[in-house]
Amino acid sequence: MGEVETVESSNDRGIAVTVYFGKRKGSASTADLHESSLEATVEQACAIARHTEDDEAAGLADPELMAREFPDLDTWHPWRLDADEAVELALACEAAGREADPRVANSDGASFGSGESLAVYANSHGFVGRERETQHSLGLALIAGHGEAMQRDGWYSIGLARQDLESPAAIGRRAAERAVSRLDPRSVATGQYPVLFSAEVARSLVGHLLGAVSGGALYRKASFLLDSVGTRLFPEWLSIHERPLLPHGLRSAAFDADGVATRDNPLVVDGVLRRYVLGSYSARKLGLQTTGNAGGVHNLEVSANAGTLQDMLRGMGRGLLVTELMGQGVNPVTGDYSRGAAGFWVEDGQIAFPVDELTIAGNLRTMFAAVEAVGSEVDPRSHIRTGPILVGKMTVAGGD
Repeated sequence: MGEVETVESSNDRGIAVTVYFGKRKGSASTADLHESSLEATVEQACAIARHTEDDEAAGLADPELMAREFPDLDTWHPWRLDADEAVELALACEAAGREADPRVANSDGASFGSGESLAVYANSHGFVGRERETQHSLGLALIAGHGEAMQRDGWYSIGLARQDLESPAAIGRRAAERAVSRLDPRSVATGQYPVLFSAEVARSLVGHLLGAVSGGALYRKASFLLDSVGTRLFPEWLSIHERPLLPHGLRSAAFDADGVATRDNPLVVDGVLRRYVLGSYSARKLGLQTTGNAGGVHNLEVSANAGTLQDMLRGMGRGLLVTELMGQGVNPVTGDYSRGAAGFWVEDGQIAFPVDELTIAGNLRTMFAAVEAVGSEVDPRSHIRTGPILVGKMTVAGGD
């Protein structure tokens, strides 16, 4: 509400060391970089390694897999602004949102952040790799309505460079539009309906896929996609590619957390799962080869077969547009999916009214197979780059 609540600035540094005595591993870390502290940290890591049991999967990644080329991926764009300038950006964003519509009654706060990070990884293969990145963000949450009829929503922008951010005025207006659009929600009858996930929530579906095909879940047998490489999960028109060397990507990197060289690599081709997501440790546990994903995936791109969100609404005709998901009701072992949802009811290809306090349910394997369309309007605020995703049929439970 126009008052500055918090200004924070931090500068952190630290070092972590991992040692191997044969197949025994020990790790320790410190934020104190004086020589005596570093020596003590190494001694602690060695002490841990001496007293742990052998782990046949432990050890450095294979030396021939180490990255040898380090292209400039355009991830370093420092923004040298002081606290007063940062405050002005947040205040301008909030003011634009509060002034955009008289039905905006309150603010849940605007925030601006800017950060720089540098990480260096080195190992006994002689590998030394550096990654540096900047990230800037500006966001706002607003409350529309009064009394028991209030609704909250917002918008934010994030990017590696200053010019990647939307303007404070644009973010404020978008936050106001979203909050006001949720006023006077209704219920819908429980039933089976098409469900269109807007781009900002559609990436969570890809996130569930990643969790199920990640090495840790697989060697623990805690995945509904065990032994699924080579099987069709999606319609044949859908593909997902990982592009770690994408210039200016939100998660671009020439090497993974093991120092293994990254490369453009398909995950799903023509609807078929082509590989798992593995680091060197999980690959050894499974008797497979690392995919250069120690520390996670990089930039994923989901292929589209549809146009804008409006085009997809017209194509769906009647069903549910989901713009918010709540709860954690996903079972990674069975794939059963049940989450709270809010969004809009669609009739005759047009948004008819807002809805909330719904539950949408299904099974992820069935949902993946039932994907009918992926839109071309990608939400750029994530390393999972996808447009809206239409699932042909799910159970929607609401007040009758």
